[in-house]
Formats: sequence, C-alpha cells, structure tokens
Amino acid sequence: MSTSDQIASFDVLIIGAGISGISAAYHLKKNRPNDTFAILEGRNAIGGTWSQFKYPGIRSDSDMPSFGFGFKPWTHKKAIAQASVICDYLQETIQENDISKHICFGYHVNQAEFSSEEQLWTITAVKLEDKSIVSFKARFLLLNTGYYDYQEGFSPKFEGTEKFKGQIIHPQHWPENLDYSNKKVVVIGSGATAVTLLPSMAGKAQHVTMLQRSPTYMVSFPAVDPIACMLNKLLGYEKAYPIIRKKNIALNRALYKACRNYPQVMKKLLLADVRRRLPKGYDVDTHFTPRYNPWDERLCLVPDGDLFKSISEGKASVVTDRIKQFTQDGILLESGKNLDADIIVTATGLNMLAFSRIQLSVDGKEVQYPDTTIFKSMMLSDVPNLAFAFGYTNIAWTLKVDLAWEHFCRLLDYMDANGYSIFKPVVHNPAMKRVPFIDLSPGYVQRGLAQFPMAGTEGPWTLQHAYEHDFERLRNGPVFDKELQFTNIAQKNKLTVVKGTCAKPLKAQA
Repeated sequence: MSTSDQIASFDVLIIGAGISGISAAYHLKKNRPNDTFAILEGRNAIGGTWSQFKYPGIRSDSDMPSFGFGFKPWTHKKAIAQASVICDYLQETIQENDISKHICFGYHVNQAEFSSEEQLWTITAVKLEDKSIVSFKARFLLLNTGYYDYQEGFSPKFEGTEKFKGQIIHPQHWPENLDYSNKKVVVIGSGATAVTLLPSMAGKAQHVTMLQRSPTYMVSFPAVDPIACMLNKLLGYEKAYPIIRKKNIALNRALYKACRNYPQVMKKLLLADVRRRLPKGYDVDTHFTPRYNPWDERLCLVPDGDLFKSISEGKASVVTDRIKQFTQDGILLESGKNLDADIIVTATGLNMLAFSRIQLSVDGKEVQYPDTTIFKSMMLSDVPNLAFAFGYTNIAWTLKVDLAWEHFCRLLDYMDANGYSIFKPVVHNPAMKRVPFIDLSPGYVQRGLAQFPMAGTEGPWTLQHAYEHDFERLRNGPVFDKELQFTNIAQKNKLTVVKGTCAKPLKAQA
C-alpha cells in the first residue's frame, strides 16, 4: 500500500499511553521537537496499569521518586503512592508538556509491517468506537505495551468453584462499588496484590484471610520518607528531587545486591524484621519464611508495616495450605480445615503477554519474538526501526524506560547527522548463547517467558537488569555499535504528515 493523504503518517508512532509511552512522548518533544508523532492507546484512558486496576488499596510497589520520571519531581508526601495519585502525576506530565493532542484513544493495534522498499512501518489498528480497521504510516515504531494481558488475569482451575454461593473475583476485574462490609473475605495468593488487599480490606470486612500455598519475603518501608520531606522543605522540589532519587536508587540497589550476594544473612535480617512486627510467638517459620532465597522472586513491599498491623489487631490472618476444593460456604483445604468466605479473591497473578499480541512483519515475513535477541535492552535483532520499553524487575520500572527513550533520541540524532534512514540490530556471532531476559522464578514469569525475545551473553546483547550498567550504556555510551547496521538510502516515499491528530485521515481496510 503506498503512502497517500488518506493515511495518517508520522515520523514516530508510539503504542501505549501508560507511563512508558508518556516517557517516550516527553523525550521526543524535548529532544526531537521537529519530529511528528502520535500515541495509539487501545483503551480510553491514560495510565495503563494504574488506571485499569481498581481493587482496594492499589499502589506502587516501588518508591515514587525512583518510579517517577527523572524529569518531573515527585511532590506528593507519600513515597509509596495510591494508583489515583500516580494517574494524577501522569496527567500533570501530559498537560505540562502539551502531549494530550498527540494521544489517540480507542485504537487497538494488532499488526505492523515494515517495508524496506518504502522504509516505513504500516500499522493496522481496530478503532474500538465502530470496530473499523484503520492504518497509519511511520518511520519508527515504539512499543510501550507492558508485559501482561490487559484482558485476562491468571486464574487457576479450582475444583468446585461452581458450588460456591458467594462471589469469586479476580483483582484485574474488580467490580465497581463492591460492598464487602462485614463480609468474610479470603484472598488467594501471597504476592504484591494479596499483600495490598489484606490491610486495605481489613478495615471494612468482618475478617480477611490471605490463603497462600507458600510464603513470600516481605520488606517494610515508611510510606512517607522523612528525609525526602526534610530535603523538599529545605531545598524545594526541583533541587531536592535529584538528591532523593539518587538516595533511593542507591538504597534499592544495595538491598538487591546484598540479597544476591549474602542470601543467608539477608534472610535472617528480613525475617527478624517480620518477627519484630508480629505478636510474640507468631508462627513466622510457617507463614513468612519462603523456601527460596531473597530476590529469587521480587520482595513484597509493606508500607508502614500495614499488613502486620492488620494481623496483630486480629482483623486479618494468614493461612499456609493447599486448596482441595471450593465448597458452598468457602474453601476446603488439604489439611482438612475449612475457610468460611462470603467473597473469594483470586490474587493468583497475571498472564504475561509479549507486546500485546501485536504481530510484527518485515518485508512480508512474520517476526517470531522468541527467535529474536534483545539489543541494548530496547531493540530486537533483525527488526528495523523499532524500539520497545521493558523496565526493571528488581528496581523501579521507569528507570530503564527513561534511559531507553533518551538513547532512542540520540540514535535518531546520529542517523540524521549521517544521512541514515534505517537502523537494524544484527547478531554477528550465530553461536552466541541466548538466555531468558528475566531471571526471576515466580509462576507467572515461568509460564510466560517462552513467548518473549531472548537476551544474549555478549556485548550489547546482554541484559542485566542493572541500572548502573544501563546508565553507562544508554546514557553515556556511544550510539554506534558494530552490531547495529545502518542504511543510508534516500527515502523514496515522502510522508504526508498529519500533525497532532488521528481523527482524520484514516484509511479503512476491507
């Protein structure tokens, strides 16, 4: 299909208006003011996770000075923030940087094909308003689609669910205005969602029980950082923010490295803190002592120790057992114990999903994600003019995202300076060993890894989830790399650019 005035065309097309897509838009506006771009968002709201999930207490599991953007100070007093406050912060970012006119809501992208002849991506999307199929053109494609299925969470098959007389709810599909006052609630799971739900529901519910198959490591931090509050008061937000951010990054990295290098020492310290926060004689060995080492799975953040307070006050409890079956009135456990429930919440995790099921093709050949190798944590081997955002698993997600989009802008500057129109990472050593790009062991990760690209073990193909490494590689390191191939063919098809709108010219496909 040739470019025509019926197809909206841009220099850069961003997929997703969550925190990663907003970061990409900011860096383009700041560093590439003459480039045209649009953001295609499949839903009718910004914020991704933070606007989709509605369960009680949903909050960040990283401190916000680290999780927030490097270019916009976090000014709310709480460092561990509720989703609504995070969405307000993202909306402020959009307004302050005049990004809203670039966002096109209700366009779900399902495929994109790069043509080497045209040197363009053709992106196909479903317009949710009328289910029509529309197309866009772009020189560069940026994927900010997260890592999980927005449509469906993970729910194991439990025997007897049809017998249960109450409500069964997955946190990803929380009913609006659910009344759980004076109800007996069982939350199945031991991850961040369950740990958030327990204290958040305990105030209104008759009792909340967290039913876990095995424990998770917990770490308590103050929701309000007194050092940050002092620095903000003394220096003001603009001057204090970089200091607070560096402090938090350093502390988080030190905690992670200590867990990996001295697992037995850190295990004792983490469990000692849990014992200190719970009633004397509480069975910490059964309910809070995992079978794995710290940071084999992500630590669960407990702001102000709220989970432990709810348990100590008798409003909540933890049961470590396996489910035999659901009954009319609750859950029968393998130990023979019955858990009575009016509401059962299956906080059993996410379904990982590679790039929101977008099918990429290059010159008519479909890209198989598992066959590709990740270049500099943000590009795919043999896929031209494409970059993606995937944050850290062991520290705030956004730290890597900001670095990636800064580096992408530097890449475009380099291409302009040298007359290049296409970049493409190419693996020169076919014998290079390839490894999973995440080294964590939770079930949702192990279930979903096979559909994702792999990392390499040499040079720019390595992926370490180490902020200090990516800081040097992406912010300070050169754009040029012997395994990044550039093409300097003059563009054959002049783009018909539509600035700041997606409403007009869209071409429907049969």
